[in-house]
Amino acid sequence: MSTLLPETPEQLAESLRDAASAHRTIRLGGNFSKERLGGAPQVADVVISTSRLNRLLQYDPRDLTVSVQAGMRFAELELILAGHRQMLPLDPGWAAESTVGGVVAANLSGPRRRLYGTARDMIIGMTFVTLEGKLISSGGMVVKNVAGLDMAKLMIGSFGTLAAIAQVNFKVFPVPAESRTFVMEFSSAAAAFAERDRILRGVLQPSAIDIVNWPSGHRLNWRVLVHAGGNAKALERYARDLPAAQPSSEAVWEEIREFTPRFLAANPQGCVIAMPLKLTDMPAVVEKLKVPIMARAGSGVVYAHFAERPLDAARSGDDSAMMTHVKEMFDPEHLLNRGRLYGRL
Repeated sequence: MSTLLPETPEQLAESLRDAASAHRTIRLGGNFSKERLGGAPQVADVVISTSRLNRLLQYDPRDLTVSVQAGMRFAELELILAGHRQMLPLDPGWAAESTVGGVVAANLSGPRRRLYGTARDMIIGMTFVTLEGKLISSGGMVVKNVAGLDMAKLMIGSFGTLAAIAQVNFKVFPVPAESRTFVMEFSSAAAAFAERDRILRGVLQPSAIDIVNWPSGHRLNWRVLVHAGGNAKALERYARDLPAAQPSSEAVWEEIREFTPRFLAANPQGCVIAMPLKLTDMPAVVEKLKVPIMARAGSGVVYAHFAERPLDAARSGDDSAMMTHVKEMFDPEHLLNRGRLYGRL
């Protein structure tokens, strides 16, 4: 199996076109750090990595926009932004290895999605490469410019099954003046979600509310973790309105961020299933799950961690026909990342 490492978008386009013209199946990725997510990668004739497409293309801190190539490590982008007290609050797992393109292709988002949204909310432009070798650009470097961006948004969460992401433009955010983390412990999921409900009914607007049931040297099994940012006066209000909470180090979010990678590394036959839910349905669903869970409790997503893949782990739904139609528009021979979209495409 040959491995290609293009260093420019044009070389990436040539690599994809040549492989597709020869009817060769393609395994596409950056650093391939997230191959335990989605569907299992199938053996392919050629491997194409975007890891050498790793340049910072444009960054003006005054405009709160940045453009980078897809192979840049996400951690490197975070460091660049931090130097100007700015951030891209996607908080993906596999932080040290993930590329920007991989984060986007897997549609990763972390605890702060409650306040800042997901990749779909932060991407303002993209360039991707089709199997025909065409470079397609949409959106731009202006936050309000959304012309043609819907085409690029098909790439978000596609696991590289449609085309290769070459460049991504983001809007970025200023780092709050101060931030704090609060942790509360409960003996049941019902009690933890009741506290979640109390917070949501109040005036506080935390950037993250996560609920987890895996102990880490903690006396009780259920933890509610709240992240808040703002000025000192605002953070004092959190301390008053969360009387049962204990202040915690910001390092607890690294534990949250990397739990899924560590779980999958420890469980070779395991998988993680994302379950979008109504906020009101989350407590009942979580009570029935006898596995480690990580709930984005203010956003309506539960990540269930199974040590062995359940028989019904593949996602299903009414969108299969539409997904197949889109796949065949981009990749009629199904050459690209076979099976990676949860085994369905």
